[in-house]
Amino acid sequence: MRDVFYELTSNDILWTAVLAWFIAQLIKFTITLVKSRRPNIYMFVSTGGMPSSHTAFVTAMTTAIGVKQGFDSPLFAISAVVSLVVMTDAAGLRRAAGKQAAAINMLIESLQDQSVQLDKKLKELLGHTPVEVAAGLILGVIVGLTVKI
Repeated sequence: MRDVFYELTSNDILWTAVLAWFIAQLIKFTITLVKSRRPNIYMFVSTGGMPSSHTAFVTAMTTAIGVKQGFDSPLFAISAVVSLVVMTDAAGLRRAAGKQAAAINMLIESLQDQSVQLDKKLKELLGHTPVEVAAGLILGVIVGLTVKI
């Protein structure tokens, strides 16, 4: 029987992706720290912002698979397609949902005199601009190429 814990902890492709995600979240934390001059630990787990950590995560994985298995392997092709779906979703659907949340929050605020309220404001920072996705892509590829696999 395989030692699942050992296999998970020694999966270099998985940890390359996790490293790219962590670096992206650290960059978000640092940008927020510089802008607001106060630490915001929430930035380590938040969605949205510069760079896209989802994009960095999947592109680091895809790049590491390409390096290890070959850029002509079926596994690389599957991973590349999944990465494209994640990037399209981040810049498209989730960004649109964030804009809709902002509009709903604005509507609710304007109706507060009429006792219409939400339990809490809707989260507005859900998706990414194309530049944030591109930055995540570049970060993911760099991490995927530089980590020794």
